[in-house]
Amino acid sequence: MIKKEISNKKESIFQEDIRNVAKAEFIPWDMLAGKTIFVTGATGLIGATVINALNYANKVKPLNLKVLALVRDRNRAEERFKDILGDGVLSFAVGSVEQLPDIDIPIDYIIHGASQTASREFVSHPVETLETTLLGTMNLLKFAKEKKVSGFVYLSSMEVYGYPKKGHKVNENEIGSFSPLNMRNCYPIGKIASENLCCSYASEYGLPAMSIRLTQTFGAGVNYNDTRVFAYFARCVKEQQDIVLKTKGETERCYLYTTDAATAILAVLLKGKPGFIYNAADEATYCSIAEMAEKVAENGGIKVVYDIQDAAANGFPDTLYMDLDTSELKKLGWCPLGGGHAITEMYSRMIADM
Repeated sequence: MIKKEISNKKESIFQEDIRNVAKAEFIPWDMLAGKTIFVTGATGLIGATVINALNYANKVKPLNLKVLALVRDRNRAEERFKDILGDGVLSFAVGSVEQLPDIDIPIDYIIHGASQTASREFVSHPVETLETTLLGTMNLLKFAKEKKVSGFVYLSSMEVYGYPKKGHKVNENEIGSFSPLNMRNCYPIGKIASENLCCSYASEYGLPAMSIRLTQTFGAGVNYNDTRVFAYFARCVKEQQDIVLKTKGETERCYLYTTDAATAILAVLLKGKPGFIYNAADEATYCSIAEMAEKVAENGGIKVVYDIQDAAANGFPDTLYMDLDTSELKKLGWCPLGGGHAITEMYSRMIADM
């Protein structure tokens, strides 16, 4: 009985989120009528959210759109999207961004989200990380040029900013400084180069390619065993275990709810200026990790325990202050759905869905 109730709650939260995306009036849905959208990174959190949102929008609007998802493993993809495969919107192309399969159908829009995301892989496999990022983006841009797409959006990262100063509002004209001798930097350096590729294709070939720099994103749909800090906090609440912080938690950043990331991507895809780059974050969520931990703990009936350890010896990242300016994205009409979810609400929805 309990399992059934949890299952129903999961479905209702995720479906409510997806319905909200379809209600976003700042997205010109009519531009997608009769179109085919090609998505890479489809089985990831953001890619899957976008695909589910497009599938639902197709149900409630006269769009007749199609989604073609690039996947490495068809069985995994079919399991990931088993609830919507019967709707006839989604199909799969098996391959990778490094070696694109032959695709002989018209493609109108591309959302390129395929990327290595695990920090440990950046260090242990920097060559493969760069290969996926650079070769993959180059292949997708060539493919987009051949297909004469109406829009291409590349999912970049706030990591390209490095370590801004505390109290500084970060806009898209800035960039961090990265040593090529640090293998961990293969990720931000690759992202920066890929953004430049998008700008170059827009400038030289007139390709409507844009980039969007996403802050840390979470919400309904996060994998229970995700290794990032927000998932750890959520598991602590689910398991009623105290949150243990091994640093002072001084890093500060904005966050973004999953469906707000989806609407931002669609807004840039359909309304963005070719060659431009857009920050995506809910500025109202800006806080430190410690502040977030305390709010989540209080709301979840647990405590925060500080077990401060030597940061350098344990390989902990340096303190970060990432306060993103999203004014360019807002010029496209974008805003967080429902005025934005407070951190505690973002967590309550994610936790209930896990």
